[in-house]
Amino acid sequence: MKKWSFSSEHLIPLSFLGAIVVGTILLLLPISTAIGETTDFVTALFTATTSVCVTGLVVTDTYSHWSTFGQVIILILAQIGGLGIITVASTFLLVSQKKFTMGERMMLKDALNLNSRSGILGKLVRIIRGTIMVELLGAILYSFRLVPLLGLAKGLWASLFNSVSAFCNAGMDIIGPTSMGQFHSDPAVLLITMTLIVIGGLGYVVWFDISSGIKNGIKKNYSPITIIKRFTEHTKLVLTMTFSLIFLGALIIFFAEYTNPATIGTMSLSDKIINSFFQSITLRTAGFASFSQKGLTDISCVISYVLMFIGGSPVGTAGGIKTVTFFLAAINIINYINCDEKNLVFHKRVTEDLMRKASVILAVSSFTVIVLTLILLATNPAITVVDSLFEVISASATVGLTRDVTPTLNLAGRIIIIIAMYLGRIGPISMAIFFANRKPNKNSCKFAEGEFYVG
Repeated sequence: MKKWSFSSEHLIPLSFLGAIVVGTILLLLPISTAIGETTDFVTALFTATTSVCVTGLVVTDTYSHWSTFGQVIILILAQIGGLGIITVASTFLLVSQKKFTMGERMMLKDALNLNSRSGILGKLVRIIRGTIMVELLGAILYSFRLVPLLGLAKGLWASLFNSVSAFCNAGMDIIGPTSMGQFHSDPAVLLITMTLIVIGGLGYVVWFDISSGIKNGIKKNYSPITIIKRFTEHTKLVLTMTFSLIFLGALIIFFAEYTNPATIGTMSLSDKIINSFFQSITLRTAGFASFSQKGLTDISCVISYVLMFIGGSPVGTAGGIKTVTFFLAAINIINYINCDEKNLVFHKRVTEDLMRKASVILAVSSFTVIVLTLILLATNPAITVVDSLFEVISASATVGLTRDVTPTLNLAGRIIIIIAMYLGRIGPISMAIFFANRKPNKNSCKFAEGEFYVG
């Protein structure tokens, strides 16, 4: 009997697809809806996909359409999607005290997008422990606001749902029809949400480095500056990119929307500031909205495209092409212009292979967005170019924000967004694994150089 064997680059996308199929079947059950009737197939498929791909785009309100059972299924799918199904499956194997084979360790390494399998099980334990601690703490903090608003049982459930959704950058909530809109003047709720989004989006590698750096710094009585200087170059780059994009995005949105009554124009100065930061952070693949995206100015739409497309950071719950990928692709262009072949970042050299990989991911992701946007425009002619591009980037970068377009999509449009969400979730992972596992061409044959012209 033939034994089937799958490599990481095949099994990981298939595992996400399998989770979507199972989620769709469960959401089709009458018990999953609030009225006890079967949901149509496309809506169930769309909801399962947006949950597993931690996107947050929905064609029906999560808080009203789905029963508590349905919401539990959605939350489990989002948690699986945020951590990755291989990670979740490995956790169950670890709990059952099953010994991991070398192949399973390699699979877990690829699922977590790490460079080495050294200490992989220890890293898995730290990831799960850290995830549970952060999500529970977030739920407790949310409960101080949501329990008085919704009652004890519903408030606690909404607190847990929101905490998991925010940490996994899923962008779904069960509070009401306006997402976080009713809390636009509640700094506590907005700050809790922003903190969970940022922590989830930084990536596990950064968690470990910051945690170890602080512990060692306290033991050896280092100053805060010394602790930061001792972070790895990856952590420094992620933190620099993350906070630079947050502040730049917030600054542009603040001035672009300052007098816009459709967004933050009627808010107080303090609310304008915090909502500008909230918008900048949620654009980094979180999908929560404290005001309607339909009313954004053209300037804000453009910066939204950029922030959504870049997304969060590697080895975390966020989507997009990732901060490090964007930075390396950008300096690759700059270094070529300046004839600089050193590729130094924080005085450390970046390999040529990594530079090329970043450029390829940027190019492929851009091409995918363009093609899907054109198809969406062709199948949904009533949608403008601005809204179509916003919708596709939001889906492919697993953001979950919409300019009130998602519920209006026809069948073809919904299928396109489903494809965009799936490709957006597994695309960067699959490409990273493919390039990491590929074998160099050993053919030593060299050909004569041709004469070509570029530019």
